[in-house]
Parts: sequence; C-alpha cells; structure tokens
Amino acid sequence: MIERSAKYTPADVEEKWYNHWLGKKYFASVPDDREPFTIVIPPPNVTGVLHMGHMLNNTIQDILIRKARQEGKNACWVPGTDHASIATEAKVVKMLREKGIRKADLTREEFLKYAWQWKEEYGGIILSQLQKLGASCDWDRTAFTMDEVRSDAVIKVFVDMYQKGKLYRGKRMVNWDPEAKTVLSNEEVLYNNENSQLFHVKYQIDGSDEFLIIATTRPETIPGDTAVAVHPEDERYAHLIGKNVIVPIIGRKIPVIMDDYVDKEFGTGALKVTPAHDMNDYEIGKRHQLEVVDVFNDDGTMSAEANIYIGEDRFVVRKKFAKDLDAAGFIHKTENYQNNVGRSERTNAVVEPRLSLQWYVDMQSIVKPALENVMNDTVSFFPKNQKNVYRHWMENIRDWCISRQLWWGHRIPAWYYGEDVFVAETEKEALAQAREKYPQIALTDLRQDEDVLDTWFSSWLWPISVFDGFRNKKEIDYYYPTSVLVTGWDIIFLWVARMIMAGYEWKNEKPFHDVYFTGMVRDKMRRKMSKSLGNSPDALQLIADYGADGVRFGMMSCSPAGGDLLFDEKLVEQGRNFCNKMWNALKLVEGWTVNDSKSISEADQLAFEWLSEKHKELVEEVVKNMAEYRLSEALISIYSFVWTDFCSWYLEIVKPQDGTISKQTKENTVTLFKNICTLLHPYMPFITEELWHALHEDKVETDCIVSPFPKVESFDKDLIAKVEQAKDIISMVRDSRNKHGIRMREEIPLHIIETDRSKALFELSGWSDIVQKMAFLSSMDTTKEDKEGLVFISGTEKCILGITLQEDSSEMVEEIIKELEYQKGFVASVLKKLENERFVSGAPAEVVEREKAKLADGNERIKILEEQLKQFKNK
Repeated sequence: MIERSAKYTPADVEEKWYNHWLGKKYFASVPDDREPFTIVIPPPNVTGVLHMGHMLNNTIQDILIRKARQEGKNACWVPGTDHASIATEAKVVKMLREKGIRKADLTREEFLKYAWQWKEEYGGIILSQLQKLGASCDWDRTAFTMDEVRSDAVIKVFVDMYQKGKLYRGKRMVNWDPEAKTVLSNEEVLYNNENSQLFHVKYQIDGSDEFLIIATTRPETIPGDTAVAVHPEDERYAHLIGKNVIVPIIGRKIPVIMDDYVDKEFGTGALKVTPAHDMNDYEIGKRHQLEVVDVFNDDGTMSAEANIYIGEDRFVVRKKFAKDLDAAGFIHKTENYQNNVGRSERTNAVVEPRLSLQWYVDMQSIVKPALENVMNDTVSFFPKNQKNVYRHWMENIRDWCISRQLWWGHRIPAWYYGEDVFVAETEKEALAQAREKYPQIALTDLRQDEDVLDTWFSSWLWPISVFDGFRNKKEIDYYYPTSVLVTGWDIIFLWVARMIMAGYEWKNEKPFHDVYFTGMVRDKMRRKMSKSLGNSPDALQLIADYGADGVRFGMMSCSPAGGDLLFDEKLVEQGRNFCNKMWNALKLVEGWTVNDSKSISEADQLAFEWLSEKHKELVEEVVKNMAEYRLSEALISIYSFVWTDFCSWYLEIVKPQDGTISKQTKENTVTLFKNICTLLHPYMPFITEELWHALHEDKVETDCIVSPFPKVESFDKDLIAKVEQAKDIISMVRDSRNKHGIRMREEIPLHIIETDRSKALFELSGWSDIVQKMAFLSSMDTTKEDKEGLVFISGTEKCILGITLQEDSSEMVEEIIKELEYQKGFVASVLKKLENERFVSGAPAEVVEREKAKLADGNERIKILEEQLKQFKNK
C-alpha cells in the first residue's frame, strides 16, 4: 500500500498536475467537428497583479470551461492582456523618473522603446499567476491588445467607421485628467460626494455701488467668467438685464444674461458662467455666443489667459484667490458644502471639463441592435436585473470620445495636410488619398495625429480580434459567437455594451450567448477590498497557505449568483479542510483489506444503491444550478454530499467490523469516489486529479480532467427516501442516547408501530441491517401494539426504544406539547397555501402534490403525538 502523508499537501500536487495537463495539450483547441464552448478572458491590465477580483472571475471561467471540456465540447478559453494606455504610461513615466529621465526629453519612438521593454519584463506576470490558480486557458492563443493581429483590427475598424460616417472629429467639452494629461470618456469618471466650501462672491454692478452675490465652489475659475446668468422669471434680477458686472479682482466687464438653465433656488439664483470649465456653462455660452477663456493648462496649473497666479496649481490657487477675494472685500460669506466631484478612474485626479478637439464615435448609429438583442434575451444576462441598468444607459447614450493624449496605445490612423484630414490604414494609403487632391504632395508633408485611441476601443473588439476575425474566416466562423462572458457589473458600459455593439456592427451577430455578472469582492463587514483599508489579502499567499483548491472553494462557497462575495479567510480554511476530508477518505479506503471469498452484505449493497441514486439526484441539481450560473449553490450541494452522505454515512455503513471487506464493496466504494472526483473536478481540479489517479492505482488511461461529466438521468426517489428515513431513525436514536445518558454502544431494542410504510421499510433488503448496525440496536421489529419505552417520531412512523426511564414525565409531556404546537403550525401553513386558488392553479402539479403529501404527513404526526400525550395523561 502507498504511504500517504498525514494531510493533503497542495504544494506536492498542484505544479505536478498542471504541468501534466499542459504536456497532454488538454487546454489547446483547434476547430474541429465538435461543438465549441468558447470563453474570452476579460483581459487584465498588463500592469496588473493577481487580486481577489481576478481570482473570483477566473475561477468562475475555469469552472465553466472545465465542465465543458468534460462534456466532450471543444473547450477554448482565450487568455490575454490589455495594454491599459493610461495606467501603463503612468508606470513607464514613473520608472523613467526614477532613472532621472523626463518624458518631455524623449521622442515618441524613444519613449515607446522604454514602454515595450517594461511590458516585456512585467507584462506577463498576471497570466503566470493565473496558472497557480489552475486556470486552464489555451496559452498558445495568448493575445495582447497591442500585438500585430489586434492592432490591425483596431486600425481597420477605425477606418471603416470613418468611411461609414459613424466616427468624426469635433471640438466639444471633454473630461480632462490633468495628471495623465489626457481626455477621459464619461464612463472613466467616478463621482462621489466630497466636503467642500461654498463661497458667496460679490460682483459689482457696472456704474453702481450695488453688488450681485454669486455662490461658487470653484473661485479659481473666476478669471474665466464671461457672463452672469439669471432665470428669466426671477424678478429679483429683472432690473439687471442688459447691464454688466465686473469680475472681482480681474476687472473685466461681463454681461448679465437670462437663461432657463439657471436654478432660482440654488445659492443666490445668479450663476457665474465659465464656458471653458463647465459642461453646462459651455452650452449656455453657445446659446449666447459668449467668449471662451481657458484659465488652465493641461496639467491643471493656471494659464496665461488667467492673467493671475500663472503656473500655479488650481487647488493652491483656490485657497489663495479666496483669501485675496476676502482681503479685497469680495467675499460675502463662506459655508461648508457637499458637492459631487468627478475623479479619474485611473489616477484619482479631479477631472476638469475642458474644450478640446477630439475624435468621437457616433453611438446612436450603432446602438439599436445591441439594445434590442439584450432586451429580447438573444444575449442573456445573469442576473436578469442588469438588463434594466443596461437599458437605461443605452437609451441615454452619448457619443464616445475615443482619442487620448498619450503615446502608449494605437496611434490614430489620421494624417493632416493643412485643414484636410486623410484617414487610412497605412501612411501609403493616406498619401494616395492626399495626392488625389494635391498631386505633388510628399509623405513628409503629411502629419499623423499625435493621439492614441482609448484602450476600450481595442477591448470592444476582443471577442472578434482574438480569433483574427477580420482575416481568419475558419476561426471566427467556428468559435464566434462565444459561449459566455464572465465579468463584473462595474464595466457593463465600458466594455460589455460596447462589445455587443461591435459584434452586431462587424459580424451582424452577438459576441456571446450569455453574460454572467459577478458581484464585488468585499470583506465580511461588507467593505470593498482595498489596499488603504488593509482588508485585501495577498492572493498568491492565500494559494501558498491553503492551496489553489482551498482558495477556489472559499471564493465559490460564498459567491451567490450575481451577488457580492463576502470574503472570509475561514471559508478558504474550510476549503483546505474539505481537501483533507477527502484525503483521509482515500487513506481509509486504501487501508481496507479485501477478502475475495467474502460476499457483499445486503446493508453494503443497499448503501451503494442509495448513494448511487442520490448521486444521480445530485447531478440533476448541479447541472440545473450550473446552467443558471448558480455556481455557489452547486458547489455547496456537492460539498454536503461528499462530507455528509459519502464520508459521514456511506463510509461508516460499509466500514468493515472484522478488518476485511468484500471485493464488491471495495469496487463499489471506488466507483462512488471516482464519480465524486468527476463531478467536483471543475471546482477543485488538483485534489480531484490526485484522488482520481490514486483510486485507479495510477493505472489509468483517462485523466480526471477529461473524465465524462455525468449526464442527468432518472433516479429512484423512493429508495432514497427510505434510506434517508433510516438515517433519520439512527440520528433520533443517537440523540435519545445523548439526552438520556445511555452509552452509544449499549445495545437496546427498537420497535416501530406497524403501518404500510413501516412494513415497506422492513421489506427493503438491507434496510433494517443498516439501522441496527449504525444505531447499535440489539433487535429491531414492527409491532401492532404500543410498548413501554421512549417514543419518537420519524416521518410518520412511531418508534419506541425499548428502555425504561426513571424520570419526571412532566418533561416528556412538555416536549410532546412543544412538538405538537410546531406540527400544528406547520400543517396550518401548508393548508393556507393549498387553500390559495392562485397557488393551486398556478404551481406545477408536482409542487402541489408535494404540498398535499406534506399536509398528510403533518396530520399523521399530529395524530401520533396526540395519542402519545393522551397515554401520558392517563398514567
């Protein structure tokens, strides 16, 4: 017999089996005649390292892909990384700064050389970390959003959209990140209420000693004021229309105008209009043809147009200008105030509205099929409530600003000559276009756009581009649409919606059949995990401490479908304990000595039949839950089956009392154990592969990873129920022993009042043997007459333990009354349900029949309890 370690040691197993799977090419996929099952990984940032969110998301994907592989499908899970323009450029700039190099001193080509060096050194870290988790991706297909295939797709799509008139260049107000020095899309700006101050500033009316008081949270923008607006119906200011006010300290005269946008109730009802630095002010400025004065440089410092504090940071100026305004008598009052502040998702810098010439996608031109096909469930969302969130955004969609003022990314394929723009896939094609208008023009006369495209402009093509979908017809026709997308709800707009739009725009087909939205990973106090709170555990350290399977179990056991995951390290510990439980079960089974001349007992045979049928029942439940992405519920049901039914009951029933076991019992046990490995493998791949090979005594041609996933089939509910009742009787006997101080191994008789049900139980071969063995009974029979002893009820059967108790009967009466009250309440609740016509007519027939059976059983238990109570009172 093989000597096993006292505890399961993941470190001895995980690398061994992962390399084995890689060597056998189990993860690899090429188109063939099988049904494909395809998942594309949400590409993590090339700057990233494994965190809890990645672990949850990729564990779910791995569970789904492993199950599909076991089902005989051509399972293809495509990995890759995202070039993450803003985050990566920030990392490279920081690295260069540490070397004493400024980005401003480098040419674009020199900077990109450093950026690619950084990417090659650090960019693959997160993918290698995913392998530690057990991710069974087709690593030969690893894609990068800036590799040649993906880059070609991005450029092709930009040109195609421009030629279709669905992409344009325009000067509009944008969200500007002064730290990254780039524009952001609306979805990349996160808003939160922050503590601020509301300054009530006095603007003198020109030619008068009168002042107009205006409330603002941003005094640093006052140098950019070009009007004061009041509501047309605000009688307080009717006399000022057509007059001017003087901008405090600056001294510039600006008009008082009327506009419906102004809220009469906010502040003083007068609004300073700064068209260059507020989205709404810009619209007011357009309506009234106001001057636009941009008082900020691209880094958030004051510009020359501000005339004061030039070169100083905007937040430093806010304090300085407020102080100077106060000293000059222009501050009427200051009050504490909470306002909604937008910050950059990537740098956390406060975003500045800014007028800028940028490239945009006309979203209205591509939104319709993407909205319709989610709302009609052609693309199915799990959970369904995300459809409402999706619809609201899609129905109020705004054009997508796709240009970014960065160097790391896909450079916009637009070339300029004077006021003309030429959009083409290559500079040679752009030159050919230009020569149609300017025959003598040279390539050196053209200037390519300096900006790059938004990272999401490459990500939205991911389900197409990973299969080289614009050039490789064989791949895209086979793998597309993909089977399921697993992602967080927080990027439903940034990524999910845009991929669906791209799918219908270029393939006239959805990009995936299903979208499963995971919740956020939070701590047990429901706080979002973050470095600042110190509540985010080191993902790799968790794997080192508890094993990948333990971590996967811990993540999935507390991850309700679509709900937030409340992570507690104790759950990971529970996962490790589960591994040890199965490990100890293996050692127990391996330790059994087979007696070839010994026949299988009736009890052992019934135990095998019961657990086999219960396994079929489990398979039905697991398959149903997994189809609905109720992965946590499926895992918990497997866990309960293994821990309770297999380990605590089955193994105890068949465990030999004389040191030897029949060959058939051993084979039956190994069969059940292997079935468990197959069903559990998608969730806990390493331990199941190790157990699988141990159970086959390492003489196996098929690995667990490709062992056929069990199919749903019918099962014997009656047999299961009868053995479950045996377990209930055994548990009741054990509880009675504990309660009344009777030793567990002291043999006592058990009588069951004879009914059709009890006779059927005794007629089941091996049934009474299981009860007698596990409950340590001296004998067991049915009787038509009541006997003296300790009474309990199992289901609808009255059971009597043949013992005489010398104790106060009042306690027994009290317990019976308590149980009787419970049963009456139970019956009343079932009856209420059955008296509800809507329930009876609307519920499935089997559900109604089940409720009727509950009612009959409940009434039978009440009858037995009332008879028992009557007997006590007659004593």
